[in-house]
Amino acid sequence: MEEKRKRIILIGRSTAGKTTLCQRINQEDLVYHKTQTVQVVNHDMIDTPGEYLERRSFRGALMVTAVEADVVVLVQDATEGDSMFPPAYHSQFAKPTVGVVTKSDIATPEQISRARKYLKIAGAREIFVTSSVTGSGVDEFLQFLGYR
Repeated sequence: MEEKRKRIILIGRSTAGKTTLCQRINQEDLVYHKTQTVQVVNHDMIDTPGEYLERRSFRGALMVTAVEADVVVLVQDATEGDSMFPPAYHSQFAKPTVGVVTKSDIATPEQISRARKYLKIAGAREIFVTSSVTGSGVDEFLQFLGYR
């Protein structure tokens, strides 16, 4: 009997790379488009608009939507100078929480280190450093999820 793939919810600031990561995972062409609403991609990924994290009044929608996921994925752009994730952010979901650092191909080692720190403070138990452009780190992330 084949094991069911884990359904993930991607949470992060606008332009963090959530949609691009979904495209990379699905081996699609990388085409930027602004996610306007919650989107379920291939039944396995829930892509959320960055505004749901950026605006406190929308954060409840993330908690409600996360009920449908097996794993919460916090997405942090390595080139960002700060983070939208408060300390112990993971605790409101009661689900396994992992972190994904994106845009590692254009970030300095210091920026990547800072992004990892932000995710750790937010409560990510595993952190994957990725680039959707080059594909680096994506296979390790997918293996962790049982996608490959």
